[in-house]
Amino acid sequence: MLKRIDFYIIKKVLGTYFLSILMIISIAIIIDITEKMDNFYNENLPLKTIIMDYYIHFIPFYINLFSSLFAFIAVLFVTSKLAYNSEIIAMLAGGISFKRILVPYFISAAIIALFTFYIGSYIIPKGNDIRLDFESKYVDHIAVESTLRNVQFKVNANEIAYMERFDLKGERGYRFSLDKFEGKKLVSRLTATTIKYDSSYNWTMHDFMKRDFVGMREVLTTGDTLKRKIEMTPKEFVVVKNHHERMTNPELREYINSQSKRGRAGLNAYKLEYQKRFAMPFGAIILTLIGVSVASRKTRGGAGFHILIGFALSVTYILCTLVSSSFTVKGGWNPIFAIWLPNIVYLCIGIWLYRIAPK
Repeated sequence: MLKRIDFYIIKKVLGTYFLSILMIISIAIIIDITEKMDNFYNENLPLKTIIMDYYIHFIPFYINLFSSLFAFIAVLFVTSKLAYNSEIIAMLAGGISFKRILVPYFISAAIIALFTFYIGSYIIPKGNDIRLDFESKYVDHIAVESTLRNVQFKVNANEIAYMERFDLKGERGYRFSLDKFEGKKLVSRLTATTIKYDSSYNWTMHDFMKRDFVGMREVLTTGDTLKRKIEMTPKEFVVVKNHHERMTNPELREYINSQSKRGRAGLNAYKLEYQKRFAMPFGAIILTLIGVSVASRKTRGGAGFHILIGFALSVTYILCTLVSSSFTVKGGWNPIFAIWLPNIVYLCIGIWLYRIAPK
């Protein structure tokens, strides 16, 4: 059962965690405002729009991004203070094992990890959709095209669609063709002058012609109108900035499964994002183990030495995560291996530090 000392440590860790978030995010907002002030002024944006469309979503994004680091800082400060005041020594002398001392820390880390996982998987993606559109429109000045040209889309492993021109507003395509293959052999080709999207993968084709190739023969079918279900939507034709960051976990999982069935390449960024939402919260628990093990020893220099060692470990952890992520997107590494490798390495470091900490 939890005792008063457990609640004391949990309260201190969580309090320091949210205080460090408040301090660092405040600095980040000031820096970001300084960088984007000219953009806001030139666009003549009202304060309400800047806050509600950008900064209200900016804050959770960066909280989630550095949540493990904030947890690590909180553990370092709290444990260093306990060690400096000889409270760790008093607990050990009172018969409390080092393993038992870790319990309130792991409870705090679990609360932080669950908080990070929930907002990162279900809250932040919806905010990213608004924040990234705001940046594209007012900061990067990227114009949204209403007409796409030479659209080529892999419907599934056997079918490829092509449109010479597609109107996004009217959801209408021109000079459409749909080729079906069996292996490398073309078995049918469906063409239409225009094609219009209805709903739920339903498309209506006008002035169509279908050619089926059966052996050495060709079967020709023509008509004015043809309704057919084709597993593609107009939204899928548009390359959206950081598309993988805009989807919740269920949406991301469904997208990966559907696109994998189509045989689409280049899904590593999506798979990496999905795995990252599980691996990063777990990183808070690993860094908590490292932080307590490093900071529990009383040193003559006080908390400064602990902060230096802890900062070096946390920075290298973040760098390893970034490097492995880069190798996944650009080098074709397995996303599961890449994103979990830093956690495995630093878990081993944490276990080693934990074993030598009581000594």
